[in-house]
Amino acid sequence: MKKPIFTGSAVALITPYRDNQVDFEAYGKLIDLQIAGGTSALVVCATTGEAPTLSDEEHHACIDYAVRRVAGRIPVIAGSGSNDTQHAVDMSNYAKDAGADAVLMVTPYYNKPTQKGLLRQYTYIAERVDLPIILYNVPSRTSVSISAEVYEELSKIPNINGVKEASGDFALVNEVFHRCGDEMNVWAGNDDIIVPVLAMGGAGVISTAANILPRVIADICEKWFAGDHAGAAAMQTEYYDVLRDLFIETNPIPVKTAANLMGLPGGEWRLPLCEMTDANLEKLKKTLARHGLIVG
Repeated sequence: MKKPIFTGSAVALITPYRDNQVDFEAYGKLIDLQIAGGTSALVVCATTGEAPTLSDEEHHACIDYAVRRVAGRIPVIAGSGSNDTQHAVDMSNYAKDAGADAVLMVTPYYNKPTQKGLLRQYTYIAERVDLPIILYNVPSRTSVSISAEVYEELSKIPNINGVKEASGDFALVNEVFHRCGDEMNVWAGNDDIIVPVLAMGGAGVISTAANILPRVIADICEKWFAGDHAGAAAMQTEYYDVLRDLFIETNPIPVKTAANLMGLPGGEWRLPLCEMTDANLEKLKKTLARHGLIVG
C-alpha cells in the first residue's frame, strides 16, 4: 500500500504576475490564504501556475519561495514535468534539493509519445529522482492519455505515488483502481468530478477552484472522508456553476480573473494568455455574484 502524499484538497496555485514578473509578495499572501482555508497541500508551477511560460530561473524561484513560505505546514508539490525527459529529471532533482515533498509530472506534450514511450519516460525519470512522483494525465492539454495497462506497470514503481487524473474518463479511472488497487493513489484533476472520484476510492483533488474557494473545496473532501457523502455531493452541486465557469476560457484565465474580482492578488497573465472576452467576463461576474463572492 502506498500512503498518499496528501488526502483532501490540494490547490494548483496560480502564479501572480506584475509587470510581467512574478509578484512574490502576492504569491506569499496566496499561500497563506490557502493554508488558512484548510487546503491540504500546495501544488506550484503546474498548469494553473502557467508553468510553460516560466523561465527555469523563475520556476526554481517559485519552488524555493513556496517551500520557505509553507515552512512545513503542508506538503509542497512542485510541477516538474516536461516533454524534454532530461529537463524533467533536472527540474525534479532541483525540487528535491529545494525541499519539496513531491513532484507533479505531466505527460509529455507535443511529442505525442506511444504508450511504450510513456512507460519508458516515467520509468527513466523515476529511476533518477528520489522523490515521490504524482503523474498528471490531462489529454486535453497534451494530446496523449495514459492507458490502464501503463498505469498498472507504473504502479509497481515504488516512488510513483499516484496520479492527478484529468482525463474525465470514468471508465479509465475505474480500471486504474481495478488494476492497481492501493498501489496507485488517484486524485481528481477536474473540480466538477471531485465526489465521483472520491466515490471510486480517490484520495482527494488537485484543484483550480481552490484558488478562490479553498474552504469550499476542502469541506467537500472533509465531508466525504467523515462519511457525510450526501453533504459532500450537495456542496459539489451547489457550486457547480462556479466550477464550470472557471473553465469557460483557457485555465487559468478565468480563475485569475475571479481572484482579482474577489480582491485576491491574482495578478496579470503572461502571453499568450490574456484577459477574458467581455461576454465571458460578464457571465463569470454573474456566477460569482450569485454565490455572494463579489458584489453584482
